[in-house]
Amino acid sequence: MSGDPDPRRAPWEARWREGRTGWDRGGVSPTLEAWLSAGVIPGRRVLVPGAGRGYEVEALARRGYKVTAVDIAAEACQQLRDGLDAAGVEARVVQADLLAWQPDTPFDAVYEQTCLCALDPADWPAYEQRLYGWLRPGGVLLALFMQTGASGGPPFHCALPEMATLFDSERWQWPAEPPRQWPHPSGRWEEAVRLLRR
Repeated sequence: MSGDPDPRRAPWEARWREGRTGWDRGGVSPTLEAWLSAGVIPGRRVLVPGAGRGYEVEALARRGYKVTAVDIAAEACQQLRDGLDAAGVEARVVQADLLAWQPDTPFDAVYEQTCLCALDPADWPAYEQRLYGWLRPGGVLLALFMQTGASGGPPFHCALPEMATLFDSERWQWPAEPPRQWPHPSGRWEEAVRLLRR
């Protein structure tokens, strides 16, 4: 053991060091590009949890959003900082365990792409509590629920009925229209949903 006080951190650091980042698209998610084009991301302050290399962080910052990116892996944060520096774009990058981290001020929007599916499902209720607390009332959770069709993980399958229970209607307003499916380069797909924090 390395003595790292956070047992969740070590395996992610190893993945980044060894280049085992199969979830990485290599560019901005087309879902985010569609949401940006549609102008459905409110306010100015956006959080990207589990940001990785941060293609979406850069895209949001280029549109004028004040972005905070958080990742548990120090190597991911360094690669993200290097990428932002090379692009001449500013964003706040925080290396932290998202199940312990808390911002000073709530955000207008949270872009949740690959963090939920990377967490053990036993941690999902705690993560939902964090997402709810990170958003201001009326804030928007832009969620991509990973669909693997398989047991085990990560990535873990985020079945929509289970997501409807996790993000219950007393705390979250679900859209009337059904989620839109987007393919993922891994051969899986994601269900895109905009949830309003009550």
